[in-house]
Amino acid sequence: MITALWLFAIQGVLGAFDTLYYHEWKARLPAHVPGARPELLLHAARDFFYALLFATLPWIAWRGAWAAVLGAVIVAEIGITLADFVVEDRVRAPLGGVYPGERCTHAVMALLYGAVLAHVVPELLANGQLPTALALAPVPIPEGLRVVLGLMAVGVFGSGARDLYAALRLPGGHWPWPPPRERAS
Repeated sequence: MITALWLFAIQGVLGAFDTLYYHEWKARLPAHVPGARPELLLHAARDFFYALLFATLPWIAWRGAWAAVLGAVIVAEIGITLADFVVEDRVRAPLGGVYPGERCTHAVMALLYGAVLAHVVPELLANGQLPTALALAPVPIPEGLRVVLGLMAVGVFGSGARDLYAALRLPGGHWPWPPPRERAS
């Protein structure tokens, strides 16, 4: 699990870059609702799953039936990501498509996630054989990494909340970008 958490931290850095640079700065997705709504809803759901993973994996052992729940979270996250690959092509077409650098970032993140899973799945299978519990079992990692993963949990939760807020077209959800009708032509 130690290696998985280090890889997961790198995944978090790449995800933050992808979100801040491509989704927010370049594409300004929250300003393109309702067209971007399907993509933002997928991002929000995935972000909430990532927040759960970042917050719990350094601290909690998912044992017995809880290991199956964690497995279901991981499978759901993969499903959301695959759906996002399809949806973003449709959503981004009016914006000129998905940026080539963003595609490359997504590919690197998918490979990295595969490496994370190569370390997490054996843990999950082993923990699935234990009595059912969410056990406090801190992974022996540097405290700095534990803090970074905790901050990533908060950050990705905030990003998901922001995307959900924008997707629901709540007041100011497009902020800081002007909504399409306010942009100069």
